[in-house]
Amino acid sequence: MTYYLSLLQITLSENLNDLEPLAEQGELTMSYWELAFKGGWVMIPIVVLSIVAVYIFVERYFAIKKAEKVDINFMNKIKDYIHDDKIDSAITLCQSTDNPVAKMIEKGISRIGRPLNDINAAVENVGKLEIYKLEKGLPFLATVAGAAPMIGFLGTVMGMIRAFYDMSTAGANIDVSLLSSGIYTAMITTMAGLMVGIMAFLAYNALVAKVEKVVFRLEANTTEFMDLLNEPVN
Repeated sequence: MTYYLSLLQITLSENLNDLEPLAEQGELTMSYWELAFKGGWVMIPIVVLSIVAVYIFVERYFAIKKAEKVDINFMNKIKDYIHDDKIDSAITLCQSTDNPVAKMIEKGISRIGRPLNDINAAVENVGKLEIYKLEKGLPFLATVAGAAPMIGFLGTVMGMIRAFYDMSTAGANIDVSLLSSGIYTAMITTMAGLMVGIMAFLAYNALVAKVEKVVFRLEANTTEFMDLLNEPVN
């Protein structure tokens, strides 16, 4: 092994010396696509995961952003309708408002006249269903955050095995071009896996924070609605 490493060190030094003038002349260029292809087939699942992760993040971002938008006068209008005993108008307002809060309040209004515990349970069930819809795709995003770096490390191991195999079969004729394929696979898949994993992790946490903000709003409006039903009748 020491003999091979010595030969490799001498050969690398000689080839790097040869390459320095070329690099200075700007003759050694490589596009990102060419660099990605050097990673081998291991790059395929990493690229697929990155595309799916971007799609989930963009789709969920706008879906959650839409759920966040609630008219600040919505609950005031609901209160006025209920105080005036205009239940149909309150339900119509809820049906014309497309967000989780309106769906929860609509369910609660439709149960008016029943025990408060039943109304509260119905509203909470709708809220859980809406939260489940908002969190759709987030578990997969978390899976990408963990799986992409592991796939990259798999490529690292495969690349290093290939590099050592090439060294063992080359004998005394070891040069950089012979080992470059395995080393490219090892380094590029590691970098790609980590990049996709880090981006998926940040995207997952950003979406979770936005969902929690919507959950807080749902809980606040549920409490406000139940307080409205608990008000004494004049």
